[in-house]
Amino acid sequence: MSNGVENTLTSKSQLLPPRPQKLVVAIALFIFTVGSVLLSKYGWRQSVLFLIGGLLGVSLYSSSFGFASAYRKLLLNRDVRGIYAQLLMLAIATVLFAPVLAAGKAFGQEVAGAIAPVSVSGAIGAFIFGIGMQLGGACGCGTLYTIGGGSYTMLITLITFCLGAFWASLTRYLWAGLPKAEPIVLGETLGWTGAVVLQLGILLLLAGGLWLWSKNSKSAEHPSPTRSGFLFGSWSVFTGAIALAVLNWLTLLISGEPWRITWGFALWTAKIATTFGWNSSTSKFWDGDTALSNSVFADVTSVMNLGIILGALLAAALAGKLTPQTQVSPSKILATVIGGLIMGYGAFTAFGCNVSAFFSGIASTSIHGWVWIVCALLGTAIGIKLRPLFSLPN
Repeated sequence: MSNGVENTLTSKSQLLPPRPQKLVVAIALFIFTVGSVLLSKYGWRQSVLFLIGGLLGVSLYSSSFGFASAYRKLLLNRDVRGIYAQLLMLAIATVLFAPVLAAGKAFGQEVAGAIAPVSVSGAIGAFIFGIGMQLGGACGCGTLYTIGGGSYTMLITLITFCLGAFWASLTRYLWAGLPKAEPIVLGETLGWTGAVVLQLGILLLLAGGLWLWSKNSKSAEHPSPTRSGFLFGSWSVFTGAIALAVLNWLTLLISGEPWRITWGFALWTAKIATTFGWNSSTSKFWDGDTALSNSVFADVTSVMNLGIILGALLAAALAGKLTPQTQVSPSKILATVIGGLIMGYGAFTAFGCNVSAFFSGIASTSIHGWVWIVCALLGTAIGIKLRPLFSLPN
């Protein structure tokens, strides 16, 4: 009889949502507060952008917003929910970005979109990145927020991503001779109203096409118990999409450029390399770059990347789910190292990852963003085929 009661109590306790981890929440909020005050040394914008980075981390974690996993589910199971969320995110960001980019200024400073050439090197970089994010287990922002959420094996991905991005910066001259076209910005060629209408139409057509393609597929979700409430519970992926679009827009307003990830990784590695005696004047890319002589906390991307990690930590602690995950195997480590390296190299070569090239690029109506996602999906298909070789489940 007592065993039956114990089993019943155990099963009920397993159904109860976890409680917030108050000490971790307090520490995270303390760091946000102190960090914001200290960053004001570099101007009020840095403090605000640190907090925006934190909100990005909260949004990514709370909605489990994934790029790499969404692409894998799309290609393997015709599960389009994650892609629908990305289309919604792009639509909202396109509408929000257009007036700011058309004005050219915000809060007294120049603003510019995420614009890059349409190039063979960019296409190859995006293709390589697509392979890498399937082996590495996440994209750039996914790496940051999963680390904050307790997946410390992703530190391997982060380190190798940083190394890959730095490696690409040193070898950028190798790609210089490949064919490329000047940046094509729909807002500048068609007018911003026409560009917004065109992009919204394309996004709507994509959503309709995906619905037709996937309407006979079957996918099931088995959600785990969560706490109720916006701060303590899980968000829908569509809530996350809306939050990310608005926060990217705020980043554009405050910093003068959209959200990006990869640059921070390359800069961190370059700074570490200088402490080991590397001479930046030997690199055509880094020679004379003032970012190397300035504090890392003066760099917008670096501050926001750190904010994402801390924001995800806060969200995980509020949800009571911050549990260190360190399961590794030799095959997984090998996949992570290879994936991280080629992700970093591909992202830097392709003018960014899912965030700066795809999300911010398309929101800026730059054609290179559309080219990026096509090539990245082709690489994703290859990466999915390679995952079983490293005992990674599909």
